[in-house]
Amino acid sequence: MPFQLGAIQLPNNIFYAPLAGCSDYPFRQMSANYHPGLIYCEMVKMDALVRFDQGTFHILDYARRMHPIGGQICGSKPEIAGQAAKIIEDLGFDVVDLNCGCPVDKVTKDGSGSGMMKNPALIGEVLEKMVAAVKIPVTVKIRAGWDENLINAPLITQIAEQAGAKAICIHGRTRQQGYRGAANWDWIKACKEVAKSIKIIGNGDIFDALAAEKMFEHTGCDAILVSRGTLGQPWIVEDIIRKLQGEEPRSRTLEDCRQALLEHFNYTINYQQTRRAVVDMRRVGCWYLKKSAGTRAFREQISRAESIEQVQDLILNFPLGEMNENEINDHSEGEISC
Repeated sequence: MPFQLGAIQLPNNIFYAPLAGCSDYPFRQMSANYHPGLIYCEMVKMDALVRFDQGTFHILDYARRMHPIGGQICGSKPEIAGQAAKIIEDLGFDVVDLNCGCPVDKVTKDGSGSGMMKNPALIGEVLEKMVAAVKIPVTVKIRAGWDENLINAPLITQIAEQAGAKAICIHGRTRQQGYRGAANWDWIKACKEVAKSIKIIGNGDIFDALAAEKMFEHTGCDAILVSRGTLGQPWIVEDIIRKLQGEEPRSRTLEDCRQALLEHFNYTINYQQTRRAVVDMRRVGCWYLKKSAGTRAFREQISRAESIEQVQDLILNFPLGEMNENEINDHSEGEISC
């Protein structure tokens, strides 16, 4: 069903996350083929935006068919938050998101990302500046808290609502956890219970359609944000929608996965310079073929590839052997998700 977010209507309530180092332009091309309700670009820093850093603007490249599309900004300075949000709006994005969830040290050391979880009032101040500066919906992504002793997602949900944010995404882990252990969906449920008008987006450990269904049932959330679960299965939105409609997700063979990887490969070489495309495919290649018993050898070989031709040969000659459950359940890639 269509999903209302502020003044805009999204086609559904299954969103694809901003994944630092992963959800680049070719990734978003693949994602757009399956029509998630919203696709987010990789996170960019407010400071870089307002000084018009060209590398930062390159990260925000998108094509018309990627709409609805969201831009995510990171920073803890209220004095530039509105300007940064307005730049995102002027670039044609449908939604602007504030990142208060990234756990990596290089982001949190200046109080940004999940570092803002220690200062809820500052989150409210930054959001107020963003809301005042733009007409598009403002959203925010947080974690459950800084650590087990500071679980404050419900409080921040109330602050974000008062500041005018239209939705808040809660990752069911603390900053201290990083991506270790299971996500605690009870914290997402607690946010839904205190929310009045703000939409609650659940995030964490959604790797298949069944997990998405359980997330909705357990938390009562309004939408879900799929992060690492999108890696190598850009079609997961289709699987989830089918599951929620009482149908079984479509069965996909290893050959289907190889063909999808070839499509992603072509998007990459058409967008990136040759050397960058080769490096990117060392990472991307393993996303799609992780269900095969031959994945480990493929991972080793592609990590040493030096040319487009080598990468292509490895993909075309990949042995489509039996499924390996240990590989299927390996969700380690993409751990720099924000």
